[in-house]
Amino acid sequence: MWKSDNRDGPSDRVPERLVPLGELVSTHGLEGWLKLKPYNPQSTLLYSAKEVVLEKDGIRSRHYLERSRVHQQNALVKLRGTEEINHAKKLIGSVLSVGEDALQPLEPGEFYYYQVVGFDVLDTHGEWIGKVTRIWFKQGGDLYVVADASREYLIPAVQEVIEKIDIRARKMTINPPEGLLEV
Repeated sequence: MWKSDNRDGPSDRVPERLVPLGELVSTHGLEGWLKLKPYNPQSTLLYSAKEVVLEKDGIRSRHYLERSRVHQQNALVKLRGTEEINHAKKLIGSVLSVGEDALQPLEPGEFYYYQVVGFDVLDTHGEWIGKVTRIWFKQGGDLYVVADASREYLIPAVQEVIEKIDIRARKMTINPPEGLLEV
């Protein structure tokens, strides 16, 4: 279900694909600011976005992003129509996304991390390991979280481990060092 925050804000066009940027985790101050815990703290996409989509409990709503700024390891966002804390409180727990068309074009062979979520992961012998469920952005290096029916694996997003990512086939081939899948 879609709803727009007001007629002067975002267009009525529904983005084909959404790119989740983070989760609204709390309010900030009394004037309707919200604290966003970003999925990728290094991303600057939020700071150039004008229109965002919030999703909570299966309902998506478009909003106009008036202002945003960095605050410690989080971001602060101000949405049109959230003029006081009571308006903002209702949005806590929402996932904030932008339309895929807001992304910069990529060179051939490049991809955005979010595109590999859902990919099958196989080792170099063709044995299925699991599916990428999310990316964990860590200071020491990013990790692909790969899950099968019974467990999760943390796969370093480095060339020494990732052999190939095939966007069209939606699969990733890895060459795990000894012991990586036993941890």
